[in-house]
Amino acid sequence: MAIADEVAAAVLAGFKAGVVAEAKRQSVMIGKEVVRELPGALLDTGSLVNQSLMFVEDTAEMAAAPKKKRSRSARASDKKLSRAFKEANSKLRKQNGDLKKGKTQSDVARLAQRLRKKM
Repeated sequence: MAIADEVAAAVLAGFKAGVVAEAKRQSVMIGKEVVRELPGALLDTGSLVNQSLMFVEDTAEMAAAPKKKRSRSARASDKKLSRAFKEANSKLRKQNGDLKKGKTQSDVARLAQRLRKKM
């Protein structure tokens, strides 16, 4: 019986080695096939990306909401505030453009709001 066990072990070891060698050979062949087909797959991927980008651009053009017109009073208020800021800056700044001593930008904005109210 000992001889039969040794023969069986040898056969199984040989079979196992053959299976491992065949698996390695097949994995190498599959790897080579993947490398051969890779440039074509990349081209397909590039075209898919381009199609996706074109779809996004088309969708963005369609989804762009029309710009709302500002009301007449809002535009007039903006113009008044603009003039008020110019006036407030000229009052609270020195000739070289620096703020006068003790004044901050918030003082300029506060004065501009007050001046706009008077306009």
